[in-house]
This record gives sequence, C-alpha cells and structure tokens, in this order.
Amino acid sequence: MSRQTDALLRRADGIEYEPVDAADGLEKGVLIDEARGAPNFAIRRFTLAAGGRVPKHTNEVEHEQYVLSGEYTVGIGDEEHTVSAGDSLLIPAGVVHWYRNEGEQEGAFICAVPNGDDAIELEE
Repeated sequence: MSRQTDALLRRADGIEYEPVDAADGLEKGVLIDEARGAPNFAIRRFTLAAGGRVPKHTNEVEHEQYVLSGEYTVGIGDEEHTVSAGDSLLIPAGVVHWYRNEGEQEGAFICAVPNGDDAIELEE
C-alpha cells in the first residue's frame, strides 16, 4: 500500500474565489482537491453574501459542511435550519437542498466532498 507523502500548504491569500453561476451571491474557493494532490476529498470555502440565495438542487455526492461565520438558512429535504458559526451539516447525496441569507452579514462555510465527478441538478 502506498502512502501519500506530498504535503501541501495553501495560504489564505493564495485562494481564488469565483462566483457560482446558478446562485445569487455565492462564491467558491477551492482550498484542496485532487488537482492539488488530495487523493480522496476536496475542501472548498464558500461565502454567501447578505441577501444571497442558492436555488433548490441536488448533488450526486454527499456534502459535509462547517459554518465559519454569519447566520443563514439551509433547507435540506423538507426541513429548514438556521445555522451559524460552529454548526456542522451533513447533506446526503441526492437530497434536495438550498441556502438563503436574509441577514446583513456575509455567511461563510467549509464544504468537503469526495473527489470525482458530481452532477448538480437544479430543482427550480
């Protein structure tokens, strides 16, 4: 069995953020992923602007999320959750979910997903 020996450090000021096309006010920065040597998982950081919205959608892969800052609403299936810094979420593969930031401050969260392809399907 081979062992991963190529460590990686990425500094915060080296992360590029891009708007997410299907959403309003959501930006994504890829922190670590397969292209940067991570064999199993990708870690991304998202920001959700005040007033930002992400429409109902599904993903083929699960998401594990950790809220860094702000307070916003996440819909998962038929439930709504108000989340804030320190909260964690598991969004199972194939489950409809969405985001809404009705607050006056930006929200931010870390999202980990398995490496590989992920088909995203909009529900709206």
